[in-house]
Amino acid sequence: MGEHGQAVVDILTVAAGAVIHAGMGALPHPDGVAFRLWAPQATNVSVRGSFNSWATGEFAMAGEDGGHWYVDVPGAGVGDEYRYRVTQGGRDHDHIDPYAMRVSNSAGNAVVGDGAFDWEDDDFQIAPWNELVIYELHVGTFSREPGNANGLFAGVAEKFAHLRRLGINAIQIMPVAEFAGDRSWGYNPSHIFAVESSYGGPSAFRRFVKEAHRYGFAVILDVVYNHFGPSDLDLWQFGGWHEYDQGGIYFYNDWRNHTPWGATRPDYGRPEVRAFIRDNALMWLRDYHLDGLRWDQTAFIRSVNTEPSQDLPDGWRLMRDVTAELRELFPHKLLIAEDMQNDPAVTRMSGGGFGSQWDAAFVHPIRAALITPRDEERSMSVVRDALMHRYNDDVFQRVVYTESHDEVANGRARVPEEIAPGDAGAWAARKRSAQGAALVLTAPGIPMLFQGQEFLSSGWFQDSVGLDWELATKYSGVLRLYTDLVALRLNRAGVSRGLSGQGINVHHVNEADRMIAYHRWHQSAPRGDVVVVMNFANHHRTGYRVGFPRAGRWKLRFNSDGRRYGEDYCGSLCDHVLAEAFEYDGQLAAADVECGPYSVLMFSQDE
Repeated sequence: MGEHGQAVVDILTVAAGAVIHAGMGALPHPDGVAFRLWAPQATNVSVRGSFNSWATGEFAMAGEDGGHWYVDVPGAGVGDEYRYRVTQGGRDHDHIDPYAMRVSNSAGNAVVGDGAFDWEDDDFQIAPWNELVIYELHVGTFSREPGNANGLFAGVAEKFAHLRRLGINAIQIMPVAEFAGDRSWGYNPSHIFAVESSYGGPSAFRRFVKEAHRYGFAVILDVVYNHFGPSDLDLWQFGGWHEYDQGGIYFYNDWRNHTPWGATRPDYGRPEVRAFIRDNALMWLRDYHLDGLRWDQTAFIRSVNTEPSQDLPDGWRLMRDVTAELRELFPHKLLIAEDMQNDPAVTRMSGGGFGSQWDAAFVHPIRAALITPRDEERSMSVVRDALMHRYNDDVFQRVVYTESHDEVANGRARVPEEIAPGDAGAWAARKRSAQGAALVLTAPGIPMLFQGQEFLSSGWFQDSVGLDWELATKYSGVLRLYTDLVALRLNRAGVSRGLSGQGINVHHVNEADRMIAYHRWHQSAPRGDVVVVMNFANHHRTGYRVGFPRAGRWKLRFNSDGRRYGEDYCGSLCDHVLAEAFEYDGQLAAADVECGPYSVLMFSQDE
């Protein structure tokens, strides 16, 4: 298969015996490589490279409609390095191909690639969205252990066995488009079509995806279209043309270019720029077999600074058009927006068209409830509202989490670190962070964990500091707790189907005692109900009454205070309760439960 998903590039037309190949960038074919570039302000364009010893002017490109330029170079081939020379206003400018699938480095040369890769029988399909548990990771730090400077796609794949034991079924990786230098969060893309060379490049990424699919993991990629660069940004003033000393043809050249990351917002009003972004999104899903995309900070695509007065209709159009096409081509793949403004239009077909979005109405109040040191400051009504929040009519239009790359950096830290600074293994930090995990994995929505969360990784996220994998052994009880919660979320034992349903009723809210209980159900499994009880106070509750949806025997499926999760925990309680048939909490039955301090109980009935 070729870089563009075909054995050789498509033939656009045949005129006067000349074959014109379709596509943008470098287009390898059996007799050479064709090149196409968009440079609407240029007067002349040529391509040079290792195929002609970098001689200038030998391969002049012919102008096409719409400001495009084209040339076919016989004898050029895969692996050749090349650049474009663009003449505008009597001055020459050398540029890397904006569509380059490989680069020698972020400030080097474009490299002709063909995308040849044997996917074998890879026909993986992502799980239904209500049965997903996402694990976010950063390639550069996930496998960079103390004394090991790995940080490669291959290093991450070596940890797949750990992730399979944890039980997650989707991996979301922070951006891998080529960025300046060898270490970065990835939100400074220099070349959005090229895979970061310090991670292993495009072939290594394809091997990574193929192996992930073999382990049963969907792969979702973070992409950045709200700005480019700003460092090592060859697109800046591409070809020499610009207005007011701004970014030129790929960017707004007025007040609309301003973002928190520099004046590099793409010009969504230009059809060619929209096509550039569309082609990139399509490439990841088609040529790399990815199972979804998470768009970074979409609020800065649809507006200049999230203010309604600075709305960008061009940005709304970009999102709506691209998501509509991707849904048609790949109906099962997941498109996630990081919008963080709680705008339901982002996940409406007439708005942004995304399948789901990161839920600011969950993460911020839940983290506050977990982190505050004073029990009396924990509001159960705030927790209730976070659990009940939804966008539109589908609870799975939101992604819920307590830790992400943003929430554990930028002046914030991991939840256990926030609870007990410098002592993330403290009893209170383990107990309350476990409550956070339970909230994420029992709430309606698509749950997401961040790398190392499952073994109490502490501090804050830094792209220069690898995960300490020794913590997985030190805090094996915490890891076991996360593993059990994931298994319950995905109904692995057939006793918790309600956790993957649309239904939730927070039927018990006790502000004085800091107790909350909620009922979760799946519409197609009337006997799969789950009742979750949480104690947000440092007090042991005995004989505490809560409502249950019906009478009978309710088995205790999970107790975060069990000794299997911590030697200093209270231990096992009674393995079931008998709910009696009388109305309580608006439910048809009630039972008395025992709940340890800062603990979570989960009950369900046998089918």
